[in-house]
Amino acid sequence: MSVLVLVLSVGAACCLGFGFVLQQAAARRAPMSDFLSPRLLLDLMRVRSWLAGIGLMVCGMVLGALALGRGEVSVVEPLLATNLLFAMALSRRRTRQPLGRQGWAGLWLLAGGVAAFLLAGEPRGGDPVTDPLRHWVVIGGVVGLALLLTAAARHSRIGAAPALLAVAAGLLYGLQDALTRASGERLTEGGWDALVTAWQPYGVLVLGVTGLILVQSAFETGPLRMSLPALTAAQPLAGIACGIGFLGDRVRTDTGALAWEAAGLAAIVTGIVLLGLHPAMPAGPVGGRRTKDLQPR
Repeated sequence: MSVLVLVLSVGAACCLGFGFVLQQAAARRAPMSDFLSPRLLLDLMRVRSWLAGIGLMVCGMVLGALALGRGEVSVVEPLLATNLLFAMALSRRRTRQPLGRQGWAGLWLLAGGVAAFLLAGEPRGGDPVTDPLRHWVVIGGVVGLALLLTAAARHSRIGAAPALLAVAAGLLYGLQDALTRASGERLTEGGWDALVTAWQPYGVLVLGVTGLILVQSAFETGPLRMSLPALTAAQPLAGIACGIGFLGDRVRTDTGALAWEAAGLAAIVTGIVLLGLHPAMPAGPVGGRRTKDLQPR
């Protein structure tokens, strides 16, 4: 892993983490009638703090795309998961809550899990999988699971909806990262003609908009601590699965390496949950929702 990929990935995580906090602060005030509707984005565009959060998120996505163009998905995705550390830093500054045992445990588990997975797995690039059936099985599995979770969120109680929508969005964002990498490879190998005639860049746009609607709906229906951990945990898992599934990424598969890789991923998820449930994370509305129209702030 090059230093440039590390810097780009951590920079992307920083922008994403800060951006998510600003977005949720605005989205939780949106009217419930906008739930899972593109109208939600139109309403939120009137809120300056949300636009600032989106700006940071776009910067994070650009930096992430640059990292994906220079490194394997299986390397970049775990590093992007550290966005929760930056979200925690901003939330802690706002709430002035100390980290405590839970915060420190989550921090070390997340950081240690990322290090364990990268050191044990030694992710490296390989030849992309040429079997189209394998491509579509992996893509269809990720999209299908996201659709099932979204349908379950639509018909579930409000308390479960944020986590379900966040997992669905995380799955789509992980797939989006994989298709971003594939688009970059097409641009490098065949130039702009090869890129604009391929379906992958358009898939990136569709997944990005769909994921954004799901994320904002998750932020709208519950506190950040209910949605951000699920989003942050699902994205790297989906991205790694896609990287290995059809991009040709390789990791070590001997018994010892697999054990450490599994332990690293488990530590990442556990650390994410601990940080996401920390009191420093905004609790948002409890027991009810604001349904009045958004006012510019």
